[in-house]
Amino acid sequence: MQGSPSFASRFVLVLLTIWALAMVVPDLARLVHRLGSFGFFADSDGLVTDVQGPFSAKEDSPAWQAGLRVGDRLDLPAMRCVPLDTLRCATALSTMGALELVGNYRKGEIVVAAGDGQPARQLDLVAKQRPFSLLLGFVLGLDQIAAIAAILAAAWLVWTRPGKMTWGFFLFVFWFNPGQSFVYYALLQYWPTALLTQNLVGAVAQAAGFIGFVLFALRAPQDHISPRWRRIESSLPWLFVGITALLVANNANVFGFPTEWLTRAGILVGLAIAASSLIILLGRRGEQLPADYQRLRWVIWGCLIGLPSLTLADLAQETSIFAHLWGASPPPEEIWNLLRLVNGVLCLFVFQAVRRQRVVSVAVPLRRVTILGLLLSGPILLLHEQIQHFGEWVQETFHLPSWAWLLAATFFVFVLSRIHELGVHHANRYFNRAVAESGRVVSKAILQAPDFGAVEAQLVGEGATAFHLASAAFFRRDGDIFRRTSYAGDWKEEDVRALEPDELMRDTLKARKPFDIDEDFAKRNRLPEGLARPVIAVPVANRFELYAFALYGPHVTGTDLNEDERATLVELGDQAGGVWTKLEHQRLREQIAALKGERDSMAMKLAAAPSGG
Repeated sequence: MQGSPSFASRFVLVLLTIWALAMVVPDLARLVHRLGSFGFFADSDGLVTDVQGPFSAKEDSPAWQAGLRVGDRLDLPAMRCVPLDTLRCATALSTMGALELVGNYRKGEIVVAAGDGQPARQLDLVAKQRPFSLLLGFVLGLDQIAAIAAILAAAWLVWTRPGKMTWGFFLFVFWFNPGQSFVYYALLQYWPTALLTQNLVGAVAQAAGFIGFVLFALRAPQDHISPRWRRIESSLPWLFVGITALLVANNANVFGFPTEWLTRAGILVGLAIAASSLIILLGRRGEQLPADYQRLRWVIWGCLIGLPSLTLADLAQETSIFAHLWGASPPPEEIWNLLRLVNGVLCLFVFQAVRRQRVVSVAVPLRRVTILGLLLSGPILLLHEQIQHFGEWVQETFHLPSWAWLLAATFFVFVLSRIHELGVHHANRYFNRAVAESGRVVSKAILQAPDFGAVEAQLVGEGATAFHLASAAFFRRDGDIFRRTSYAGDWKEEDVRALEPDELMRDTLKARKPFDIDEDFAKRNRLPEGLARPVIAVPVANRFELYAFALYGPHVTGTDLNEDERATLVELGDQAGGVWTKLEHQRLREQIAALKGERDSMAMKLAAAPSGG
């Protein structure tokens, strides 16, 4: 259900969109200007689980060089942020709980707790520029572009379709998008008070994102909620308060309290929210009309792909829960960044499901996503080391500037996009073999049609049956008006029988081109509503003359026509136009022959008649 946007709501939307973009856009600068790293990971309890960080060898890590080792524990009380504006506080805020990047040559100060016979000690660190490869830059660029697109798309939905559903999705995307925010946080590290404020406000935004997605799941795709789900919706404010308290409390480690269990609990709460949202979506399928059911399928598949990927990446990058699984050889950073990119699939699927009243079968975008995933993951999983060594060799041999790497990444994206399109084309040809076969059968019948009625019957009746369409209708030209002469599927006898095309339709038909039929066009021309509403108009014409046009609806399942089906129907219309021209010529020849026969008969009668005296 769509409401009227107020100035206040749009003002808040603009502010939140600017904030969301401010967190992810600066990381594009990392493609040219590198950040630094202290080279260690400490969880929210201060336990050091890694002293190599992003460096190729632990000996290159500033933390290792300073004497920090795996198993050491930061002295949380000694590093507490009291007062806030200290180097120790800034270091604690920027290192615990995630493998953070910092400004290059940024100074840090940590206190290692006593243990294993060693006294407590203070270590002074200087961040070192982290290694950067072509592959890392490529994945980073994709992450940031996907995040920017997701944020703007979610904001556009709220702007054009304001309501609880779109606001819920926007709050989710605001925090849970594929983007990285290392540059944003690296800048805030120079002002510990600002960084702590961001962390606390970010906890509120993260909780709002969790609750927003549940709200979206309860109302998608029409922003409508049935009575049996209202109790859950009414409990969301209380759930928001509880999750906010949990996430805010996770920042207590900078005041001397271990909070690793809170960090893990927060992420697991997110996993529970994702699972609950998916259950809600599955439970609401039976409440939907066919077209909305197909839109909901897009959302469900987006959740199945995007949410587990994001949760896994968060668990791996923000906690030590998987540390014992990897040992000394953790997966490359690109893997987790690629998993974050997969979350963009959810944003894309939801955007299309909400924006469009009808969607094609979800199998179509799933094929695209699968092919793209194989293209991206193959090099990373199988050739990670080789690509990195090749990049290092190129850098050492040619001393390329930063802009050259950006140019190379752009070229690589172009090549990858072409390979992707080629793969999708061949995959569609394989999976749409039934469409091609149905087209050949109907085409053969049209080309052999003995009269106009047979052509019309093939386009309407057989076309609707062969492609499993919910509706089809045929309108023949009668001067400036088109009159309906046949229909199939959900069209009714009392539905519109004559169309006097509006300006848009007249111009398009004059050019003898097919055109899509949206909801506004259907209302203006009094076309059937619901599943019977046509989605495409296909002219029956030759190069010079328009004879008729056919209107085709979606599939009986509620899915829209895909590109191959539309192309096949247009091709059938072209063939029907050629056959129609042939039949017109044949009818004219027959009329001419009949007129000649009448003329000859009359001439013979005149010749046989006795002449007058």
